[in-house]
Amino acid sequence: MSETTSRPRGSGKPFRPGNRFGKGRPAGSRNNATLALQALLDGDGEAITRKAIKLAKAGNGSALRLCLERLIAPRKERLVRLKLPEDISTAEGASHALAAILASAAQGEITVGEAVQLSSLLELRRKLIETEEFERRLGEMENRINST
Repeated sequence: MSETTSRPRGSGKPFRPGNRFGKGRPAGSRNNATLALQALLDGDGEAITRKAIKLAKAGNGSALRLCLERLIAPRKERLVRLKLPEDISTAEGASHALAAILASAAQGEITVGEAVQLSSLLELRRKLIETEEFERRLGEMENRINST
């Protein structure tokens, strides 16, 4: 490391702070290897796609997986239909809802990850109920103190 640089070479940030010429590549631009590969595929993309489909039809597992991944995008989340207690405006209602979520996860109706996400939402609801209850009780105490 030389005395004039503040970082060792190869640290991932080769330009000094304040270097107006070292901003890097513009956002969205592609590197030369990607551009070259795109140019190669432009002419033969259809033929390659047909070959992949032909291999998939012949039973090639990798080609089949590739084709399916392109045909059907993986879903990140799914719609969860779950019967919860009607009233979750109280801590008791939130507790009953959590019990229903746990039962659904135990029965395999929803995944554990979905149960965790729903439980997190219920926890937020419970904290809101707790805050509202605290504010209500504080207001009542202030009113009692002010009225005496």
